[in-house]
Amino acid sequence: MSYFTVKKEASAEFEEKKSVFIGHVKRVHNEEEAKEFINKVKGLHKEARHNVYAYIIGVNKGVQRYSDDGEPQGTGGIPVLEVLKKSDLTDIVVVVTRYFGGILLGTGGLARAYSKGASLAIGESGVVEKVLGVPFKITIDYDLLGKIQYVCSTNQWHIEDTLYTDKVEILMYCETTKIKEISNTLTESTNGKLAINEGDEAYFFKQENRLYVVD
Repeated sequence: MSYFTVKKEASAEFEEKKSVFIGHVKRVHNEEEAKEFINKVKGLHKEARHNVYAYIIGVNKGVQRYSDDGEPQGTGGIPVLEVLKKSDLTDIVVVVTRYFGGILLGTGGLARAYSKGASLAIGESGVVEKVLGVPFKITIDYDLLGKIQYVCSTNQWHIEDTLYTDKVEILMYCETTKIKEISNTLTESTNGKLAINEGDEAYFFKQENRLYVVD
């Protein structure tokens, strides 16, 4: 099962009728991390009138929370949460800070502004897909290296690392759904003259044909 989240912590700022809105976003793994980020943003913007937030946690989006933080009910937290839901994101927390400029925006104006703050922050961070995969290590003799590299290149299977000892060890991060295909193809191309070691299944970030790990 795959899902989408944000790449990195980021922020974006804009002004609406003299009120300054600052959207903050971060990828998180649990509610504790989400709450820590919310408190961090509140600490950075103690003079702000409002720090509206929303977060979604879990592969199945099982945890969803929001707060209007003093704004009229339904004008802050829910619009931010809706941005996250419509963007199909999880493991994410967004805080939109508002420095009041003295001009009332009305309920519709507030909802649009908070939605915009969330969207801009997410755009600044970028969206990334996470998929289930495994570390996939292949051990071969040197004379088979060129063939393995050719087969991987042809099929757009990314080689993450190559270690040269008395044998050649090739490390790949492979999507779980593609393991059987990759294993069978490489076994056939080398007439079975290889050793395959699969690691534990985990979630990896995916960009085009490459899976990678990010702390």
